[in-house]
Amino acid sequence: MLLGKKRKLGRRIEEISVGEKLAITEQVEDKDLLLYLGLTDDANPLYIQHDYATQTPYEKPIVPSIMLTGMITSAISKYLPGPGSHILSQEINFPNPVYHYEKVELLFKVIEVNHDEHFITLSIFGTNKTKETVINGKVKVSPPHQLLEIHGSALENF
Repeated sequence: MLLGKKRKLGRRIEEISVGEKLAITEQVEDKDLLLYLGLTDDANPLYIQHDYATQTPYEKPIVPSIMLTGMITSAISKYLPGPGSHILSQEINFPNPVYHYEKVELLFKVIEVNHDEHFITLSIFGTNKTKETVINGKVKVSPPHQLLEIHGSALENF
């Protein structure tokens, strides 16, 4: 169960440096597309209908851009800075489509650490199997805040 379980927080701003990198590889499967379509009720034929997509410049169904954005936000929440972080703003471009079952390599790089305003800026660069750019942009993230130590268990279940 996810709710109620205590988790280790990600890295605090003092522990992050300009130049740090994170590389991950993601692949979109049918189950991911079906979950997205079910959650959003997005029935865009470009995402799911082969007969329609073959008549477009894309030639086959593509992955919704918001799913690619989800890969980015998930990596930020899991790894850099990690649990407890919050995305403040994002500017993301999708210059080429990602097709179903395609692997996407994402490279995150810390390009700014602002201690005074408590945020970092990450550049994001994503490529497909033929090394075409499919994602590029920047995300401004607030790393986890230092929590006050609470002695006792009065707030254990909050």
